[in-house]
Amino acid sequence: MITLSTTGVLAQTDEKTGTDKRSDLSLGIKGGVNLSNVYDSEGENFVADSKFGFVAGGFITIPIGKFFGIQPELLFSQKGFKSTGVFLGSTYEMTRTTDYIDVPLLVSFKPVESVSLLFGPQFSYLLKQKDDFKGGTISSTQEDEFSNDNIRKNTFCLTGGADFNMDHLVLGLRAGWDVKNNNGDGTSTTPRYKNMWYQATIGYRF
Repeated sequence: MITLSTTGVLAQTDEKTGTDKRSDLSLGIKGGVNLSNVYDSEGENFVADSKFGFVAGGFITIPIGKFFGIQPELLFSQKGFKSTGVFLGSTYEMTRTTDYIDVPLLVSFKPVESVSLLFGPQFSYLLKQKDDFKGGTISSTQEDEFSNDNIRKNTFCLTGGADFNMDHLVLGLRAGWDVKNNNGDGTSTTPRYKNMWYQATIGYRF
């Protein structure tokens, strides 16, 4: 915008001055924790306890105007659960830890600069599953690793939450849950036991 000063000299003002960065493209890294569990999609009596896991990775914010954007992410994410019960008269405890590569593809709504509301699909690729079993005098650990060389073989999830932006720092709160398994051959199945998790992270936006 061009304005005329009191001295008769033309002065140019930049309408983009200020601190609002909602229209800026940016990259960031983040890390934090998952509180995860599983639930029975058939609704039968199944009780499991939540467990904590580690999550870390990076993200990019791609603005579409001032109020909307797209935020793809790439995360290493640990999920799982704990369960207890009675087998042959003895109590047992089993802890399952699953390592995933999570790829959320989120739509971002930014009503104000300090808050971003996020929701969208997520594709999760299982890397490793570890089961620790303790019962009576028996203790065992089983680990399975997965190559996931077929990008179409994944778990389709939904996730959403909010990021709170404080200059370069980003505090994130999110929840997610599994929907179905993509089998890699064009078919899909609905798993009976599905992951659900809450996620808290702190990040740095460059």
